[in-house]
Amino acid sequence: MSAIGTDAIVMREKDIILAARAISIAFTPFYLPLLGLALLFVLSHLSMLPLKFKLEVLLLVYFFTALLPTLFIKLYRKVQGWSRIDIGQRERRMVPYIISIACYFTCYYIMNRLQFPHFMSSILMVALVIQLVCAVINIWWKISTHSAAIGAVTGSLLAFSAIFMFNPVKWLCLVMIIAGLVGTSRMILRQHSLEQVVGGFMVGFFAGLLIIG
Repeated sequence: MSAIGTDAIVMREKDIILAARAISIAFTPFYLPLLGLALLFVLSHLSMLPLKFKLEVLLLVYFFTALLPTLFIKLYRKVQGWSRIDIGQRERRMVPYIISIACYFTCYYIMNRLQFPHFMSSILMVALVIQLVCAVINIWWKISTHSAAIGAVTGSLLAFSAIFMFNPVKWLCLVMIIAGLVGTSRMILRQHSLEQVVGGFMVGFFAGLLIIG
């Protein structure tokens, strides 16, 4: 094989890895509650709520379920001197799980205290249950929280479509495509096996379907 052909293959591999990293970052589990609420504000009668209120809710959820966990986990990783790959090891994932669970529970508690509609807080409950289940499973077996998050979106979408009587097919197709991209990216980055990706998706799917439904 010529040097030019080898360089081209190396470049394609680098592009694939960069794309996988971008997908993993874009669909991080921390954005699950935010994405769920955004879909709820678009597809349900909650779309009639004032824009200011919806933005305030999304900002609150973003702060507690995305910004704070990310900052605290980065700080923990920096103190330990670990890279992103290092903290991805099963035995080192427990503290990040605890941080995420604490932040999610705080957000859920605040939403209940402020008497937010049940459909809003139920999305936080789904995310919290997923974090708890994945943390327990992680004691024995590494599971993909990325896949669990997109699985929860899939299950929640089906549950909300039954509650609000709308056709979810178009949205479901989009979510399933994203699920495939997310699972593939986690395997390309060698963070998870196929079994761990599928296991995570199933945990999230049934959590979203049963808790909301």
